Amino acid sequence: MNTPQTAPFGSWQSPISGSIVAAGSVPLAQPRIDEADIYWIEGRAQEAGRSVIVKAAAGGTKCELNPPPFNARTRVHEYGGGAYLVNKGTLYFSHFADNRLYSLREGEAPRPITRASASRYADFVLDPQRNRLIAIREDHSEAPVSNTLIALDLTTGEQPVLAQGDDFYASPRLSPDQRQLAWICWNHPAMPWDGTELWLADVGADGRLANQRCVAGSSTEAIFQPSWSPDGRLYFVSDRTGWWNLYRYAAARTEAIYPMEAEFGRPQWQFGTSMYGFSAATEIICTYIENGMHSLARIDLKQQKLTRLPVPYTDVRDIDVGDGFVVIIAGSPTTAAELVRIDLRTLASGTLASSIARIPEAAYLSIPKNLSYPTSGARTAHAFFYWPTNRDFIGPAGEQPPLIVNVHGGPTSMANSTLHLGIQYWTSRGFAVLDVNYGGSSGFGRDYRDALKRQWGVVDVDDCVNGARCLVERRLVNPECLIIHGGSAGGFTTLCALAFHDVFKAGASYYGVSDLKALDDDSHKFESHYNVTLSGPYPESKQVYLERSPLHHAARIAHPVIFLQGLDDKVVPPPQSEIMVEALKRHGIPVAYITFEGEGHGFRKAENIQRALEAELYFYGRVFGFSLAEPVEPVAIANL
Repeated sequence: MNTPQTAPFGSWQSPISGSIVAAGSVPLAQPRIDEADIYWIEGRAQEAGRSVIVKAAAGGTKCELNPPPFNARTRVHEYGGGAYLVNKGTLYFSHFADNRLYSLREGEAPRPITRASASRYADFVLDPQRNRLIAIREDHSEAPVSNTLIALDLTTGEQPVLAQGDDFYASPRLSPDQRQLAWICWNHPAMPWDGTELWLADVGADGRLANQRCVAGSSTEAIFQPSWSPDGRLYFVSDRTGWWNLYRYAAARTEAIYPMEAEFGRPQWQFGTSMYGFSAATEIICTYIENGMHSLARIDLKQQKLTRLPVPYTDVRDIDVGDGFVVIIAGSPTTAAELVRIDLRTLASGTLASSIARIPEAAYLSIPKNLSYPTSGARTAHAFFYWPTNRDFIGPAGEQPPLIVNVHGGPTSMANSTLHLGIQYWTSRGFAVLDVNYGGSSGFGRDYRDALKRQWGVVDVDDCVNGARCLVERRLVNPECLIIHGGSAGGFTTLCALAFHDVFKAGASYYGVSDLKALDDDSHKFESHYNVTLSGPYPESKQVYLERSPLHHAARIAHPVIFLQGLDDKVVPPPQSEIMVEALKRHGIPVAYITFEGEGHGFRKAENIQRALEAELYFYGRVFGFSLAEPVEPVAIANL
């Protein structure tokens, strides 16, 4: 066994390079079962982030279905999801480049089934009796953008509207006998995790809807994933008790399935997310979140009994249930996100795909520890703490490592314990990482999620600041080398922490928000009223917008910042970074700005993922004066 070499934290040589992180980042999404075959979407960083539909046949053979340049992705709500449907071997999918829908059978070329237009489509369900797709349509032909629930005739291409008048629609679900349709809708300023309604209608022989009625939900109750059981009963998830739990609607009555203080739902940033399915009319297979950790379970609907399934995963992102088996996307601290098939009788499992082709040796991996700590308002915040880990190096005696506080986006997203090479990139170089589930995060109940209402830029910042202080007080990290890093909403929290607290000595903002009013002015429809919930209505809350926008307090930022921005970002457009960069330059603060052509909200191309990581590392090396173990492309840093 080699004796570890003593070297300054942050300068350790690591086998987890930026290129390995980029090449190993294979996003997996939307598992779907079609009889015995399994389908899913994989992201191809080496192909500019193209989304490929992959099929694993019952016999074990795999194939990619949509050939280049077809990209199975939709931009409805900008965040997409629900981009494809499969039925008896026929695929229906949205092509990102032209927003048209295509049909495809294995071995054949994709065939367009919609005309070129300003419309986008998502969240499809097949109505075979009437030879049509029911879908969400988002029309960008004129302002304001309109969202409707439509039926797409697969023979004529006609698209009659089934439901309209609400700002948003999601989750159309047709009953097994094709006589009823359920869906979710909501209106500004609510986001789908604030308040939605579950609607139900009868479907006539001509395909029109009748007897439309709201059966659950309100402006203060969020509904998630309506689904029909095999025997034709309507199930859904509601947070009416403060926790996203399962319910059943039948004969004009709503019945709780298995009440518990756990989350059987999550924020609907994307279409098509699934956390439960039916293995039989009397049994549900589900995943739920308790204290920020996932479990897989079965629920006996007759006895109303929940039994956890012994699987080695702490994070289960998506689920689909077939005949005698379940498919999940799951991970753990030692397992990157992977697509797994589990036999429901024997619980034998097999991995169909992994987000990382080759896991680094365990001796280079940091295993997170759960950390709960006191924060403002007599609250408790939660995080995962990663200690620097590399079998070849140790830090100098008596010294503590630098700390990177990672701030997730959303801000309703959730940090999880799945193995992320992006985190291991830092810990294997001698950085500690605190991945924070600040107030406003999902996975801890509605009260925790609602803690950010009218408090964005306050509660989230306090929880990140207090997490860093907690580790300093325990003498686990270097108080002179505290870094905060975040993307999107996490970038906003990063900039607020630097502007309003003198705790962090450097920061990295990935496509972060700097001006709340500009965010309102530039935002797409889905998030155009989000600030009403997070900050307050404008102009009544104008003073709040001014007080919490980092741009208006740039003179208070005393420490270096690097900004990384996709030039095609429609969610947080480039001016949000550019105005901040110029302000810091004027005030003499060391600042760097890295832009990426062809990237939107989040980086998908391998070369850009690698460049962003290495640029951030180079920036910290210059700022804190440690040497890098390997050469990386320099970054221009103003005022340094």
